Amino acid sequence: MKGAARAGAARPPDIAVIAGEPSGDALGGRLLAALRAETGDTLRIRGVGGPEMEAQGLSSLFPMAELSVMGLAEVLPHLRRLRRRLHDVTAALRADPPDAVVTIDSPGFTLRLHRRLADLETARIHYVAPQVWAWKPGRAKRLARDLDLLLALLPFEPPLFTRHGLPTRFVGHPAVERLHDAPDPGAFRDAHDIPRRAPLLCVLPGSRRSEVDRLLPVFEATAARLATAFPGLHAVVPTVPAVEARLRAGVAVWPVPARVVTGSGERLAAFAAADAALAASGTVATELAVAGTPTVIGYRMNPLSEFAARRLVKLPYVSIPNLVLGREVQPEYLLENCTPDRLAEQVTAFMADGTARSRAMSDGAAAARVLRAGEAPPSRAAAATILEALGGDTASAAQRWSSGT
Repeated sequence: MKGAARAGAARPPDIAVIAGEPSGDALGGRLLAALRAETGDTLRIRGVGGPEMEAQGLSSLFPMAELSVMGLAEVLPHLRRLRRRLHDVTAALRADPPDAVVTIDSPGFTLRLHRRLADLETARIHYVAPQVWAWKPGRAKRLARDLDLLLALLPFEPPLFTRHGLPTRFVGHPAVERLHDAPDPGAFRDAHDIPRRAPLLCVLPGSRRSEVDRLLPVFEATAARLATAFPGLHAVVPTVPAVEARLRAGVAVWPVPARVVTGSGERLAAFAAADAALAASGTVATELAVAGTPTVIGYRMNPLSEFAARRLVKLPYVSIPNLVLGREVQPEYLLENCTPDRLAEQVTAFMADGTARSRAMSDGAAAARVLRAGEAPPSRAAAATILEALGGDTASAAQRWSSGT
């Protein structure tokens, strides 16, 4: 693989990591921590990321929030800025080529970057396989020309790419990274002045501004309906810095007390403390399933993006837990079906049913088993795979990963 000779030399590996949105930043933060642990904290890191990656020593070339745009119509107003930032990253990496460029999700931006670096002696690695099983299956063949290695989160993805000659490794889904953490629900409620017996709804309207703008009014109206059915209802709203201010302003006028929390520890504690969750489609749906929190999925899009999605995406579900288990463990209300009445009806069923949590925990445990690649955490599996591919002194890392030690 390109980059292997230099990485295998005496000097530490030089790895650029590029993420474009909060979920990618969280994945990148854990990856960088694992890479530092595997290399004895000697590697050189650079690239683009948010607070999770910066906490691991990354100095981002520019604010990652500038790349956090999703959807055809949502991207159009920002094309000039995105093109400028693509040029900036390309120029920085061409001026000082690293041993490897590891991009995380955000394929509209990151895969274009890899194409611009094709002539460098730099390993091109992508983390989070594009969902060719959902739309545009022909992209898999193109990716084999653009990448040297692909790290997949889902167990059924590698054959979709290896058949085209692209080395692909299933490393596990990040939602199982902290599977054995056990937040104290009571302590969380006490810390946020939420009565221990009060009904508690976890609300997650997305990590992008466009998602929050479309979903927050729907979720507010849903909470208003639920407040009638559940006196004393409280809401907790885990979020990320990019949309924190917008969410705080939005929930300040809600008909129920709503606490906004940040940070991965607070998010997981909120999942454990909540009686049910109302969430946008995305990575958080898988995290909620693994946490055993009964969850209802709601999602709306810009009309133009909705039109494209209807034509391109042909799947029975959008939630990863539903897909990997082949059944609807998280009810989905998408596009025109995402209404306060429908959402409230399903959340009510979860919160009023005493067996809902045990069923959700059982379903979450089943999803976690499918989404784990081995005994080692996904971040360690990903780090060991990257270092092994670069041809460095990674035999011990690879052995530890395969043995789960």
